[in-house]
Amino acid sequence: MPTFTLDTVIDAPREMVYDIFADRERNGEFLPVQTRLVTPGTDERQGVGAVHFLGVGAVGVREQITELVPGHRIRYRIVGGIAPVREHTGTIVFSDADAGTRVQYTMASTPALPAPGFAVRLALRALVTAFVTGARKEAKRRTTR
Repeated sequence: MPTFTLDTVIDAPREMVYDIFADRERNGEFLPVQTRLVTPGTDERQGVGAVHFLGVGAVGVREQITELVPGHRIRYRIVGGIAPVREHTGTIVFSDADAGTRVQYTMASTPALPAPGFAVRLALRALVTAFVTGARKEAKRRTTR
């Protein structure tokens, strides 16, 4: 399964950065897609088991949260919707850094149709980069209020 990892530092406290990524319902405020909760999690509204829609109009994917370790890690997988993948997972790891919060965001996908690994990695890179860029802007907005 082709993967892509972006390892970067966001200039904001870890708790804030984690909250930005974990609040999937509000991710549409800084991403070029709409987001909404479809199914609440088992113990928390946006906790493990929660399913979120990410897309435009009715076209998009449903992602399920599979692991949450507050302040440290988020894992999810695509469980439905329109996506050219058989399997897709994401893992976001947070740790302290000298200049803020280190974010290691990894996506892995198995395409539904045969595709060269480099092409899949380019697509994953674009998705991860868009998400991290949006989160970085949101963190800056929150720290300059």
